[in-house]
Amino acid sequence: MTNILTILLASSFAGFLGAITGLGGGSIMVPFLVATGIPVKYAIANSMITIIATSSGSASAYVRERLTNIKAAMYLEIFTITGAIIGAYIALLAPSKYLYFFFAAFLSSSFYGIRREIGKEIQENVAQDGISQWLELEGSYFDEAIDREVRYKMTNALWGGLGMVIAGLAAGMLGIGAGAFKVAIHELILKMPSKVSSSTSTFIIGMTALAGSSVFIASGFINLTLAAPMAIGTTIGSLMGTRVLNKLSNKTVRLLFTIVLAYLIVQMIYKGVVSIA
Repeated sequence: MTNILTILLASSFAGFLGAITGLGGGSIMVPFLVATGIPVKYAIANSMITIIATSSGSASAYVRERLTNIKAAMYLEIFTITGAIIGAYIALLAPSKYLYFFFAAFLSSSFYGIRREIGKEIQENVAQDGISQWLELEGSYFDEAIDREVRYKMTNALWGGLGMVIAGLAAGMLGIGAGAFKVAIHELILKMPSKVSSSTSTFIIGMTALAGSSVFIASGFINLTLAAPMAIGTTIGSLMGTRVLNKLSNKTVRLLFTIVLAYLIVQMIYKGVVSIA
């Protein structure tokens, strides 16, 4: 009972942070589960359930508030699902120690890029490329933190799509939805505002995790005793997170994102070193 309660509390926290930062919760739950002694591949497989729950719990609220850009999400998900299915098969074959270091490597690249953008509130006057214009990758939302309507445009649609293939590979291999990598692509390549980036990532990761989890379910890695309380906890946490996001400044969202990333990078490097020793 204590173990289930601990998992419920941890997954609620993961869902709350995941909904705000766009990480989805899986990147928080995988290190937690591994720290409690669960093998990394089982942690990855079951964390997929938390990602789906976080996305389901928060995506509808973000769509109502017009924070999620549906057009961008649908375009990018084509690339991400392809990578996720391939990545899940790779995860079943690759030694666990390599997954730790791969996890740390892509999170480090995200940390470096987002840290440079912390001081910026909203990127104005983004020049769109031809593909982004054709896809109409733009939108608007009311930002409660600055009390005004924000209009934005995206760019680099082709490079963003290719980047999402890599994000999909990471999602399938690491069981995290790759929200960290997706948020970095959204902001650094596509030039989305932070809140749009987080909410769109939350929308996308559910579909990505669903594609990747099908491989793990077929392989027998899903434990319902573990997955059920994780799904309940992350759903509760993500619903709480949706009430907070639009009240925060973009700077605060980025800062929270980088703090979580720093913890995850250290945790995964440590586990990778221990697995080799």
